[in-house]
Amino acid sequence: MQTMSPNHTPDTASVFQLKGSMLAITVLELARNDLEALDRQLAAKVAQAPNFFSNTPLVLALDKLPADEGAIDLPGLMRICRHHGLRTLAIRASRIEDIAAAIAIDLPVLPPSGARERPLEPEPEVKKPEPAPAPPPILEPEVRPTRIITAPVRGGQQIYAQGGDLVVTSSVSPGAELLADGNIHVYGAMRGRALAGIKGNTKARIFCQQMTAEMVSIAGQYKVCEDLRRDPLWGTSVQVSLSGDVLNITRL
Repeated sequence: MQTMSPNHTPDTASVFQLKGSMLAITVLELARNDLEALDRQLAAKVAQAPNFFSNTPLVLALDKLPADEGAIDLPGLMRICRHHGLRTLAIRASRIEDIAAAIAIDLPVLPPSGARERPLEPEPEVKKPEPAPAPPPILEPEVRPTRIITAPVRGGQQIYAQGGDLVVTSSVSPGAELLADGNIHVYGAMRGRALAGIKGNTKARIFCQQMTAEMVSIAGQYKVCEDLRRDPLWGTSVQVSLSGDVLNITRL
């Protein structure tokens, strides 16, 4: 008769668990097959918040490419993304050639998205009629009004206050992203990402009634959830400011 040693675990004992998780993953939706233009435009985008694009998980969305756009150099596309700090986890595709290219390099393929997605785009400027000839006016810096959001900000939403502050009077869910050229105020639970001063304004601040964020950033300097959880003010009412390249979290 075989005896089981005290340290031996039966084969029936579970060695793993499958768990659901809500992760914030960036989706890069490609509109046309032009890798040179993509490289230039990504560089400009990353320049706004260089530290944020550091090993950022990415889904490459190729399902909006026109059918006649031509085959994508998928390894080349992934190299460009990785060069700018974006790590490709999977692609989203509907064209046969894109799916085949992904299978060839053992990259997971997701089905085309049926969800409504809101791209982050600058607000269009309204053209004013040209005035009659007059002496040159004294130019003042353009100040845009504060953007106020009263509804809850759900996971996957991205809200940008261009040229001013962003105020959210409700809660911000995990996976949601708030961006502002100025300050960010959240008067509900803050569980997503908040990036203030994204064009380099080091005087910008973040104010939260309940700090449980996935990430906070000012002018490219950031702290992620793992760092924030260690702070004794986690879950309380705080303000975040920047001193040099250090983010300071203090009680409101």
